[in-house]
Amino acid sequence: MTEENTVNLNRRTFVGMSIAAAAATKVMAKAPKPTIDPLKAPRNRFWVAALSPLNSRGDFDNGANDAMLAAWKEAGADGVLLLGTTGAGQSFSVAERKRILENASRNKHGLDFIVGTGTANIAETIELSKHAADNGADSVLIVPPYYEKNPKGEGVVAYFDQVFAQIKTPVRYYHIPRTTGVPVDASVFKALTKYPNFVGVKDSNGDAAEYEKIVAAAPGLNVLTGTDNLLEASLGHGNGCILASGNIYAKYIAEVFKANRAGQDIKPALARLQGAQSAYRTAMGAQAGGGGGGEAVNKYALSKFLGIDCAYVRPPAVPVADDLKPKIQAAIEHLKTYA
Repeated sequence: MTEENTVNLNRRTFVGMSIAAAAATKVMAKAPKPTIDPLKAPRNRFWVAALSPLNSRGDFDNGANDAMLAAWKEAGADGVLLLGTTGAGQSFSVAERKRILENASRNKHGLDFIVGTGTANIAETIELSKHAADNGADSVLIVPPYYEKNPKGEGVVAYFDQVFAQIKTPVRYYHIPRTTGVPVDASVFKALTKYPNFVGVKDSNGDAAEYEKIVAAAPGLNVLTGTDNLLEASLGHGNGCILASGNIYAKYIAEVFKANRAGQDIKPALARLQGAQSAYRTAMGAQAGGGGGGEAVNKYALSKFLGIDCAYVRPPAVPVADDLKPKIQAAIEHLKTYA
């Protein structure tokens, strides 16, 4: 048996025991169970980087969220990332983040839950990660501490050493340096592979060369792309994705994964996905950045796409301008008729 196979076997055994212990605790507390053991599941899976629906008061709307989960499951998603960057996780207090997961996990709709639990400090990161493990999270996604810009790699590893000392359930590293201001080289990921419950990375930097280095540094782990441009490369390594575009394009992304799992050429399904995205951007026009436009535009578009009220935002995001709403509505109607 090779060293890599031995490490992965130990990792699966450790995480399996941790999940079993966590599940036993949840049964006693009547808390929701994890959906799946991340190390026993196929790596080539698709998670939606979920937007967080709010009501008119700015509070999390669990009814809208439940409808969103059901829609994504029907579209073919394998799971969701709750309270990540797309979900504005850092805009919620610790108490709110706990309550959001507790409510959402009452009905997971068979979806794998990754929960963003990272903060700028170790204590709250550990607190939220433990809570997530006890309330239905299949794994947690942790950003490095983002207030200290450009820290040394050994400092980032030291931070995660303290996290792993207390968190024994599955953990993923969230690599998004353009947002956190924490660029790290592949040696950081290699250093973290010593922990058996380190199950992977979400790479949202979108750099193809860097993605290959991360994959090489963490062999056998699930290095998920967080950007659409690396979807084909990720699948080529047997890995999956966590995509914000899944909020609206879940059906098309799921078709790419269906083809991949069937051993078919994914290019036709990729072409359909890219065609749908292009059709939406063309219909939207340049006024909203070619179909981007930030959280408010994306939420308004999702509300029209699913027919639910989930367009509210918290400052510093501002609501969609009234003169833009008809353009978004028209773009969504155009997308619905796209074949």
